Amino acid sequence: MKTIDRRAIIAGVFTAAGWSVLDRAEAVAQQRTGKDAPIQPKDNLKITKLETFLVKPRWLFLKVQTNAGILGLGEPITEGRALTCAEAVREIEPYLIGKDPRRVVHHWQAIYRHAFYRGGPILTSALSGIDQALWDIKGKALGVPVYELLGGPTRDRIRVYAHAGSPEDIRTAIARGFTAFKTGPAKQRPSRYIETPAAVQYAAEKFAELRRAAGNDIDIAIDFHGAISPGTAKLLIKALEPHQPMFVEEPINCQNHDIMAELARGTFLPIATGERVFTKWGFREVLEKRAATILQPDLCHAGGITEVRLIAGMAEAYYADIAPHNPLGPISLAAGVQMAASIPNFLCQEQVSLGEGYLKKPFNLRAGHLDLPTGPGLGIELDENAMADKIGHDWRNPESYDADDGSVTDW
Repeated sequence: MKTIDRRAIIAGVFTAAGWSVLDRAEAVAQQRTGKDAPIQPKDNLKITKLETFLVKPRWLFLKVQTNAGILGLGEPITEGRALTCAEAVREIEPYLIGKDPRRVVHHWQAIYRHAFYRGGPILTSALSGIDQALWDIKGKALGVPVYELLGGPTRDRIRVYAHAGSPEDIRTAIARGFTAFKTGPAKQRPSRYIETPAAVQYAAEKFAELRRAAGNDIDIAIDFHGAISPGTAKLLIKALEPHQPMFVEEPINCQNHDIMAELARGTFLPIATGERVFTKWGFREVLEKRAATILQPDLCHAGGITEVRLIAGMAEAYYADIAPHNPLGPISLAAGVQMAASIPNFLCQEQVSLGEGYLKKPFNLRAGHLDLPTGPGLGIELDENAMADKIGHDWRNPESYDADDGSVTDW
């Protein structure tokens, strides 16, 4: 059977109608968006298999296979509970097998709502990784990046930040091209409920050292990790104000939005939260109580691309920015980059790996930004050979105890 060249037909029609060569070229260019599509939109496409595998240092990757050979990638992980998340994915697999992966939002609704006990870190993380993989498949099936399916790019580059704990870290990363960083409050022992003036002063002085190493043209955020008590958080925020952190993340435990709102009203520093908040319903309370002006949904935990796009829209109505949380792997980063490319209220993307040793084409950092991806779907491909020595891990959450009495402390 002779292959039909759609571009030739279009060009012929335009020629017959007397269109100029320039007009024809523009029309043909509009057809190129899906030029890499391996199948037609109405072709049969079914999910055939879900496969999870542990990846060092502490990640869980997901492959969703289809009958057309199109592979979707995702990261359905809750840190320290990788095997539990893998089992949750296996429990969802019977629903997905045989279904068309392109009905992404429909599948999100079915997976979430058909569970009588909804949400929570494990189930929502499993759903998040699956959602990433389905968007990856849909983009590849149509031959376009995911951000094109979400309305097209809102920016040309994606700003990213790195982690830094010392002036040396800052200087090294600046030399690599980073222009934004995040650190934690320096401490000589696990935080106590009521801290001494010396402990607060120590944290402020160490942050000041980072500021001096970076200069005032560099952004440095600070993450309290929800491990600071409300009373001490007020003191610490006040001590940090002269050094103007880009934002203060999780100044207290993320579950108490009322107290976080109180802290937000007491400082001019932006408050950020969201890595342990799930779905639009969790972020609704943060926004309504004005507990934060920077939301940090994690695309591996909060509900995937489908849900974080909705969270970003809610945040825009409250003039809040989105800084996607990501201390995980390159699939998570790829999902975050697609999201960042498609929303207007994006601030900065967290990353710990640009994909070296995991991706065939790692992300390229230039002047603190990543280039807008152009490949279909999530725009990445795993390097199976490079990853051969990174399969498997037994990472566990760290345990910390008070040095004086042995009681449990937050990490």
